[in-house]
Amino acid sequence: MKIKLGVLAVAMPLALTTLTGCNMTDNGSDVPSAGTSTSSDAADAVESVSSGIHDLIGVKGKTSDSRATVTECSGKDPDKYFRVLHPWSFTPTAPSDVETAMQRLRSALPKHGWKIVEYGPDTSRNKNLRLTADNDAKKASVHIIQLAKDNPPMLSVDVVSGCYQVPDGQKVEHF
Repeated sequence: MKIKLGVLAVAMPLALTTLTGCNMTDNGSDVPSAGTSTSSDAADAVESVSSGIHDLIGVKGKTSDSRATVTECSGKDPDKYFRVLHPWSFTPTAPSDVETAMQRLRSALPKHGWKIVEYGPDTSRNKNLRLTADNDAKKASVHIIQLAKDNPPMLSVDVVSGCYQVPDGQKVEHF
C-alpha cells in the first residue's frame, strides 16, 4: 500500500518535533533519553512497539509496508545520538471502521502502559482526529491521525523513540 506523500510530509516533521513528552530524562534536553543501543537494535525495538499498537486496533484492514528510519537528535552529535521513527498507515477493510479503530486505540493504549497526552480534532479543514500517547517503559511515543475524509479513510501512525546513544566506539548507522 502506498503512503500518501502529503501525509508523510506533515506527519514526519510533526512526529519529530511533538513526540517528546515522555518523562524520560536527558539532562535538560527536550528529547527524552532512550538509553544505549545500536541503530539496528533500536529500530527492531520501535518496530516491535508499532506491532503491539497494530494489534490493539482490533479491526480488519491493511497496513502499509514501511520500515523504521534513523533520524538525528536535535542539538546532539549525529555520530553518537539518534532517534528511530517508524511511520505507517492502517486502512480498514470497511471504511466505517476507521472510527472504530481509533476508539479502540484510545481505549486500549492506557491499558497497555501508554499515557494519552493529546486527543482531539486538529485545525485542518477536515478536523482530523489526533491522538498522541507516551510510554515511558517502552521509551516511545505514538502520534495517530484519523484521516476519516480521505479516500479511503485511514489511520496515519508515527512511532518515535527517545534519543539513543550508540555504544562506545560505534557510530550511528543511518537507514
